[in-house]
Amino acid sequence: MKNTEELTKRLGVDIDTETLRLALTHRSYAYEKGGIPTNERLEFLGDSVLGLSVTDALYRDNPGLSEGELAKRRSAVVSTKALAGVARTLDLGSYVLLGQGEKLTNGRDKASILADTMEAVIGAAYLSHGIETARAMVMRLIGPLLRDSAVLGEGTDWKTRIQETAAGRRLGLIDYQVEGTGPDHARTFTARLLIGGVGYGSGHGPSKKEAEQAAAAASWKLLTEGAGSVHGTGDPTDALDGS
Repeated sequence: MKNTEELTKRLGVDIDTETLRLALTHRSYAYEKGGIPTNERLEFLGDSVLGLSVTDALYRDNPGLSEGELAKRRSAVVSTKALAGVARTLDLGSYVLLGQGEKLTNGRDKASILADTMEAVIGAAYLSHGIETARAMVMRLIGPLLRDSAVLGEGTDWKTRIQETAAGRRLGLIDYQVEGTGPDHARTFTARLLIGGVGYGSGHGPSKKEAEQAAAAASWKLLTEGAGSVHGTGDPTDALDGS
């Protein structure tokens, strides 16, 4: 197994060698080694620790959100896509023990393997140090996703959300300005959202629909976080570009 000293530094938790190795043992590797233990039990444990940590943070930090909205945000943060993204920032894939078949099919970058291993590592931290240390690790590594509008917006219909918000505040009519660039087989679209003639968010995407959704998400963030809009010329939301 690759030396895990650097991984341990990134995790910020000193997990004992045997438990960490187990957390990194994928079933494909275990099968080739004659059926040694895999990380699946630790994954099961880590999933619960992760869920509790994220649920607790959401509940405490968002007193105004309904149960449905809290559940939606939790689902986004603990999704395979989100966890795989965190795992990639840790370079976790390079440490996973994989069978030859998975190695040949780019298993080290498969979202499912990365997410499962991330949960197993959380379970390993819990076994090694208990709930508080494991929870602290979760919040350090995954907590930032709770404030990431792109992650929280997975599956959200932002065009409907911004329409409702604009109507509720009587801001005026919604208008999307969309431009496409590039060849037909690799077209990229940029959308800018105007509300009552005032520019708000912008976003990019491979289709008009996706670009408009990104622009709506950026605009909703501006409205709900109190950043407001910027009158006049130019794009007011470069820093909140929906790409």
